[in-house]
Amino acid sequence: QVQLVESGGGLVQAGGSLRLSCAASGIIFSIIPMGWYRQAPGKQRELVAAISAGGSANYADSVKGRFTISRDNAKKTVYLQMNSLKPEDTAVYYCAANRFRRPIERGTSVDYWGQGTQVTVSS
Repeated sequence: QVQLVESGGGLVQAGGSLRLSCAASGIIFSIIPMGWYRQAPGKQRELVAAISAGGSANYADSVKGRFTISRDNAKKTVYLQMNSLKPEDTAVYYCAANRFRRPIERGTSVDYWGQGTQVTVSS
């Protein structure tokens, strides 16, 4: 059974930083793509960042230069370092994983979701 467990959300002032973590189990972590999505109230869930099994990363334009996705295959964990946070970054952030050779990208369905972690950025 695949499980994705996020941690690291919270309340931060604008300009601050947070690091989200997502620990995976029940899956061969090193060969699968991982990603982070977010969903703000009243908005659709959107892809924030994705990282391939090989470590190639892609970002939404809105977070480029501020967020960094990384992975530690030994710990079966993916991270999202968020710097220079803005109030518009406020959302529930979800960890996502896809099966082998199914990239995480806009328009592609997600095979596995975490339960989500709230990030609130105050102005």
